Amino acid sequence: MSDVKKVIIMGAAGRDFHNFNTCFRDNPQYKVVAFTANQIPDIAGRKYPPQLAGKLYPSGIPIHEEAELPELIRKHGADEVVFSYSDVQHVHVMHQASLSNACGANFILLGARQTMIKSSKPVIAVCAVRTGCGKSQTSRRVLEILGKHGKKAVAIRHPMPYGQDLNTQRCNRFASYEDLDKGQCTIEEREEYESHIDRGNVVYAGVDYGDILKAAEKESDVILWDGGNNDIPFYKPDLHVVIADPHRPGHEVLYHPGETNLRMADVVVINKVNTASHEGIEEVRKNCERINPKAKVILADSVVGVQGGEAIKGKRVLVIEDGPTLTHGEMTYGAAHVAARQYGAAEIVDPRPYAVGSIKDTFAKYTHVKDVLPAMGYGDTQVKELQKTIEKVPCDLVLVGTPFDLARIVKINKPMLKVTYELDDKATKSLEKIIVEKLSLGVAAR
Repeated sequence: MSDVKKVIIMGAAGRDFHNFNTCFRDNPQYKVVAFTANQIPDIAGRKYPPQLAGKLYPSGIPIHEEAELPELIRKHGADEVVFSYSDVQHVHVMHQASLSNACGANFILLGARQTMIKSSKPVIAVCAVRTGCGKSQTSRRVLEILGKHGKKAVAIRHPMPYGQDLNTQRCNRFASYEDLDKGQCTIEEREEYESHIDRGNVVYAGVDYGDILKAAEKESDVILWDGGNNDIPFYKPDLHVVIADPHRPGHEVLYHPGETNLRMADVVVINKVNTASHEGIEEVRKNCERINPKAKVILADSVVGVQGGEAIKGKRVLVIEDGPTLTHGEMTYGAAHVAARQYGAAEIVDPRPYAVGSIKDTFAKYTHVKDVLPAMGYGDTQVKELQKTIEKVPCDLVLVGTPFDLARIVKINKPMLKVTYELDDKATKSLEKIIVEKLSLGVAAR
């Protein structure tokens, strides 16, 4: 046993499990002694169950708070720490490397070749350089394009297994709202799944992405990898599309593993150019050309719409935006904030004085978030606290910029309008041409 390397995997209930499954499960050269958890509330204290961990781990693998890492390294005599989560500054990664090294462990970043699974079907991956760049609207367009050309495509979404029983989330298929309810999906999951379901698309997600791929391949001509955060794909892509955000210029080369995505990209979509500064757009474009000159670059508008938007004019509005985009994505606003300004709101009401419980804690942790309310909902308690916060905010109207219908989960006691955002038609046509050529789909339908 002395030659067996003891490993701790640092994660956030996603990439960490995938890295274990592809590189360490059933591998007698390693013993994974623990996972650590960050970013997502209340995911530590669980176990990676033996049904998923394999025959070498009959008792499963414990999941600890990341703050316990130094103690865990010393307690287990860990040889290696494997960093396995996304959307963090490069300097943050190196702080974890320094800490691990100081405690006596090697620090490892697993690469794409070691962790990407090869599919028997063509794979289009939609990824980003940061959370909140516009992956969802791009993924929707890709599925529309494939359907237009007669191809049955299935979306496989980056993992969000936040429930207590990970084994029940091993391989989940979502094709209806009933599937979401049955799967007890969180707000964060619904934000990514509902827009696909609304368009008649099937979404897979879960924990074991080998099993998920086998299931998805049975009902698809093409696999769409619908990426999360700024993580790299779990599957080897035939076409790798990466979204960049000129509202955060420079971030494309400052965050892990977003820069990896940028360097690997076949296509870079610089999104939101209709609301970004010329300087921001040019900085992103120059960075793309500098580190990946072979990538094709598409400039895209993110088109914001509100049915009944004329009702916003002159109103005091509460703006609710996608949670991860505002929190670890570090955006200060989103589509609903843009719509509030665009349609002439008299005031955007600051929700911070009215926040309760974990929502109040979220504002304390992410101090850059000021006049918008993150739609946090990682569990029943947090959903109730979000609802109570909304009830307390004195406003005439609630503008919701989440990618799903928040009112299905949270009772909103005020008039509400849903904000939509889509990739513009010109950028879609450019993307269609590339997809048609790459997958040999023939002449683009007119």
